[in-house]
Amino acid sequence: MTALSLTLIGLAALVGTMAGRLGAASRPAGVGVRLAPVAAVLALAGAALAASAAPPVHGFALAATYVLTVAAAATGGAPMVLAAFRFARKQPDAGPEPDDGPLRGGRVIGLLERTAVAVSILAGWPEGIAIVLAVKGLARYPELREPHASEQFIIGTFTSVLWAVAVAGVGRALVT
Repeated sequence: MTALSLTLIGLAALVGTMAGRLGAASRPAGVGVRLAPVAAVLALAGAALAASAAPPVHGFALAATYVLTVAAAATGGAPMVLAAFRFARKQPDAGPEPDDGPLRGGRVIGLLERTAVAVSILAGWPEGIAIVLAVKGLARYPELREPHASEQFIIGTFTSVLWAVAVAGVGRALVT
């Protein structure tokens, strides 16, 4: 069960990486980019089920769990955030397109944010999440007064952190 769980976590990481490449190559987003969040969630759900039946990992499997979990948290969040933005745009008075929004550097900041959140959870230090969010909020504070910036900030941050917490939770289940 451990090998299955690690394979599915790795698949979630791969889906996030491939969705980013597909999204950069084709605008508007095609079917592959739109299915990436579904594939990542299904892979993570399968990994969670397998992890629940697996004994705690040791040795190489422990190292692989840490690496794959942080990779999946970091890369898999981008398709989730873009899907949340697409969903928000379908609502009345929704925010701007993700690429046209007022907050620049969001993809890189999101990658770093998800990495820090996953590492904090895997290290058994959930207080680190509060520090990450506080630093991000303070750094973005001057920009949040622009039209639609606060909505983009909240949607992106919540989606990003929820994905990282979910992935790190599966990794933590394998470790403990």
